[in-house]
Amino acid sequence: MREAQWKDYELIDCSDGERLERWGDIVLIRPDPQIIWRTGQGSPLWKNAHARYMRSSSGGGAWQYYKKLPSQWKISYKSLTFGIKPMGFKHTGVFPEQAVNWDLASEKIRKSGRQLKVLNMFAYTGAATLACLEAGAAVTHVDASKGMVQWAKENAALSGLSDKPVRWLVDDCVKFVQREQRRGNKYDGIIMDPPSYGRGPGGEVWKLEEQLYSLVEQCLPILSDEAEFFILNSYTTGLSPAVMEYLLGVELQKRFGGSVSSSEIGLRVTQSGFALPCGSTAVWTR
Repeated sequence: MREAQWKDYELIDCSDGERLERWGDIVLIRPDPQIIWRTGQGSPLWKNAHARYMRSSSGGGAWQYYKKLPSQWKISYKSLTFGIKPMGFKHTGVFPEQAVNWDLASEKIRKSGRQLKVLNMFAYTGAATLACLEAGAAVTHVDASKGMVQWAKENAALSGLSDKPVRWLVDDCVKFVQREQRRGNKYDGIIMDPPSYGRGPGGEVWKLEEQLYSLVEQCLPILSDEAEFFILNSYTTGLSPAVMEYLLGVELQKRFGGSVSSSEIGLRVTQSGFALPCGSTAVWTR
């Protein structure tokens, strides 16, 4: 399992369906359905958290605040800085386990010895975009949410990267890729972190397991002949790392050579010393 190396984030403990987390100086409790063990609350911070996200029996949920919180605060990973705030559906604006993929993309960009063109799809608040910009790439950042793209721009400013070569686009990722095909645009690296469920252009519901092959296949025509990497991430329980590795193997390795690999990504729990799995990643590299 691949793990990120954080200082400003810490997974302190997890038990009975909840995580106890430190985000800078702020301690939050958030639900996580895969935490099926009831090992007790070993850390005193369980009783001293700033806020807790409480799920509702009717669906959704809300934050319960125990202490006054700033409307937004900052945390850093290496040279990158992100704005953090409690959002609906338990999110904070950063998925800390993804730092391993930020590091991987940065390494490939630096080792290439040239300015790579990178496409970051379903790009959320832009952490992977910032990592690629900081490493020297030119990035196209695409997300369907105007609010998330604005947040990503703010994170770029916090990280001192606003002047780097980036296109911020509010767009449907599939439609964007199809237009890039027609325009003949090519990318040297693609990062894809699609949601488990989504809505198609006509409002139809789609599941990632059913659409992932098509998503990857449509990206092949916009990969350059000198492409360096393709990073595919999923939080969908029905998609194992090996399944995604197989997909990238038959689609990319057959065409471009190189190698494919996959793994779970996770976060080390301070209290137990064990790693909590947080998703699956498959990678093709030249």
